[in-house]
Amino acid sequence: MAEITASMVKELREKTDAPMMECKKALTEANGDMAKAEEILRVKLGNKATKAAARIAAEGVVGMYLSADGKLGAVVEVNSETDFVAKNDEFIALAKGCAELVAGKNPADVAALSALPMGGGTVESTRAALVGKIGENMSIRRFERLQAKGKLSSYVHGGSKIGVLVDVTGGDVQLAKDLAMHVAASKPKSLDASGVPADLLETERRIAIEKAREAGKPENMLEKIAEGTVQKYLKDVTLLGQVFVKAEDGKQTIEQLLKAKGATVHGFTLYIVGEGIEKKVTDFAAEVAAQAAAAKR
Repeated sequence: MAEITASMVKELREKTDAPMMECKKALTEANGDMAKAEEILRVKLGNKATKAAARIAAEGVVGMYLSADGKLGAVVEVNSETDFVAKNDEFIALAKGCAELVAGKNPADVAALSALPMGGGTVESTRAALVGKIGENMSIRRFERLQAKGKLSSYVHGGSKIGVLVDVTGGDVQLAKDLAMHVAASKPKSLDASGVPADLLETERRIAIEKAREAGKPENMLEKIAEGTVQKYLKDVTLLGQVFVKAEDGKQTIEQLLKAKGATVHGFTLYIVGEGIEKKVTDFAAEVAAQAAAAKR
């Protein structure tokens, strides 16, 4: 039996927001496996135990580029240590400049982007100079370049914390804008079911079966219940299955909206600053005390 430490319980609690004792029980049952313990909590507590999946913890901005004809676009995430720097004009200009270079030069990766010319030097020398000037680390995390099948529509939200590009054929300008805003608000994982990873569906199926079993449902009903849960999950996480945020009847899905407008969405890109990054939380009082103790030594 693996030892369940206080730090493990604390980590699971921060991930799930579940009660401390529930976290300890889940870790004990999972023999210290953090991922399995989180799954156990989801069976017991439902989606309340998924807080960490949606938590955004790093600072920075999303830089966007869209060509005048809407055929070419790029999105870049550039991170900083604090939100204060993320609002700096030179930092924002770096992100936008990187997006334009991605669109125009099509670099293979971040290293290739960093080596491209910018100003009087390169992207990397520009970044390094800005770090020296501001006194805070910053990094280019990721980027994506899109060549549209139809026409791209863009949307930036929350001080450039969220950036969206949607590739649409048909409809009008307002529809394309509404679709981009919907993606920013509802944060779909993929366009349709084919883009949802099989392991995510298997996890949802497994959790649904365990929850139904704990609720005393007959064994011969478990698979049917799980299938219903998976289908509901797909509606929640796929763009075409989601209910349009501006639906007047509160029911019209994106798929139904597109059909009514004679339009097609070929794909989309959604960047959320800090998605998947856990920012280190500093205990300020402890840090000051540690610095004072170091000074005495």
